[in-house]
Amino acid sequence: MADLGVAFAGLTLRNPVMTASGTFGYGREYGEFFALGRLGAVVTKGITLEPRAGNPGPRVVETPAGMLNSIGLENPGVDRFVEKELPALRLAGVPVIVNVSGHTVGEYGEVAARLDGVEGVAALEINVSCPNVDQGGMAFGVDPTTVAAVVGGCRRRTRLPLITKLTPNVTDITAIARAAVDAGSDALSLINTLVGMVIDPVARKPVLPRGIGGLSGPAVRPVAVRAVHEVAAAVDRPIIGLGGVATAEDALQFIMAGASAVAVGTAFFVDPLAAVAIADGLSAWCDRYQVGWIGELVGVANPAFRGRRPGRVPVC
Repeated sequence: MADLGVAFAGLTLRNPVMTASGTFGYGREYGEFFALGRLGAVVTKGITLEPRAGNPGPRVVETPAGMLNSIGLENPGVDRFVEKELPALRLAGVPVIVNVSGHTVGEYGEVAARLDGVEGVAALEINVSCPNVDQGGMAFGVDPTTVAAVVGGCRRRTRLPLITKLTPNVTDITAIARAAVDAGSDALSLINTLVGMVIDPVARKPVLPRGIGGLSGPAVRPVAVRAVHEVAAAVDRPIIGLGGVATAEDALQFIMAGASAVAVGTAFFVDPLAAVAIADGLSAWCDRYQVGWIGELVGVANPAFRGRRPGRVPVC
């Protein structure tokens, strides 16, 4: 049987399949379907300094080969997350990556500080790419200087590994990636959603109250694979690839482009067992093609690859 274990940026994953922020709640919602320990890691919903109610409904609309969402970072705030949500995740036996956001650069740093040293938190994913809020999120993630300020501010407030989540809604994603790495990001995750809109012809207005939302699902996968391919050729850091991962073959595209791991998101709305099926599919694919370790495939389809490949997890 193939070895799916990978290690990077201070994380040790039993397989390279994790959850995408915002699509898996805080883990307990899926605990009745499968043991969370079968995942490589769990990435939580976005967490902010204070509680947020999120955007008014409707918040989700289906699109061809995907969905548009405008949740707006609804969450209980960092203190309540640590008190009420994190204890159950600690018992799941899986690395927990907390997605963090803020209205200001200082808020990002404060959330990072409050999570520093908290038992059960393995890493932070810095969300500078959410398109569904008016302050922070993507508004920060389109400018290299601001990205560097956010990442640097978090780096000064925590010893935890930092993963910066990038937006595809820029002209040059490699410039944003370099800024994050130079400021202290240990890894990168890409991509977050593309900005989109759906209009109701009868109502003669956008379906989502904010007008725009974030497009995810299989429709964005080619864009995401291209982005991973470009960033893996530009920076020497491990990458988590996401955007329309629904099958093992989808995951392999990201891995071969240069990703050390992948995150599953929209596929959960179709099949709550999607991530488990993808991990099992990767194992079967490697066995079929006589690949002993999944890490051997990282970047093999990227001649310009200069990213950092994962380490192999020792077998105890």
